[in-house]
Amino acid sequence: MDGSNIVTADDTNFEFQVLEYSQLLPVVVDFWSNWCLDCRRTSETLESLAEQYAGRFRLAQVEVDKNPRLTKGYQVRTIPTIKTFVNGSVTGQLEGVHTNLQIEEYLKRFMPGPERLLLEKAASYLKDRQFISAEETCLEILEEDPDNPAARLLLAKSLLWQGEYLEALTILHHFPASREFQAAEKLVPLAEQLRAASSLESSGNPLDAIYTRALGLIENEQIPAALDGLLEILKRDKKYRAGMPHKVVLGLFELLGEDHPLTEEYRPLLANTLF
Repeated sequence: MDGSNIVTADDTNFEFQVLEYSQLLPVVVDFWSNWCLDCRRTSETLESLAEQYAGRFRLAQVEVDKNPRLTKGYQVRTIPTIKTFVNGSVTGQLEGVHTNLQIEEYLKRFMPGPERLLLEKAASYLKDRQFISAEETCLEILEEDPDNPAARLLLAKSLLWQGEYLEALTILHHFPASREFQAAEKLVPLAEQLRAASSLESSGNPLDAIYTRALGLIENEQIPAALDGLLEILKRDKKYRAGMPHKVVLGLFELLGEDHPLTEEYRPLLANTLF
């Protein structure tokens, strides 16, 4: 997909250049005409802002006289008209003549902040198993926004993957109220058990060996084998260690992510084991 900050859109490529691209970033569509002096000034302002805020929105320019279908379809009644598209739909518009500051303030309502871009970067690093880079990116966000819950959650995950269990628990035990709070809570038992793995006391239960081995496998990132061991414990004794294997499995699902192939494979297996 063309990643240019400024593109020309028309009847033939509007779906690709605007609607599809708006799934990634907001697309600001400038409806203009060559004979309109106010349009030229507005277009110059938008072009300057597109360069200034490169990577935070795309500018698509539509000449109304050459694209009557788009002009009519999106009910452009006056020019200049600016319409913003997010996820394929119009989410705002600005009609007529406005100052440069008014146009910039309008755009800021839709542009993702720099912290969102950094969050996406950190999440991408985590998915690619570049845990140190994910950690560094999260710390960069938290320097500016110490209470950012999404960054805290990603940081805790990157620390868990690196075996820094105490540091991860420090974050998880002081997690701010947010929509990420429940995800953080799921990671706590996993972090606590991994931290204590080397000093777990035997309960005399023959399942202890399987459980200790499963925790060791997690530390060595042999996740499928660890999940197999934890499910085996649950098959034999769902109440083993007060159901801790179940909590560890849920923590692993959260650590891996809901869309990870192992989560998708083992979640139904867990349900079958429990019920």
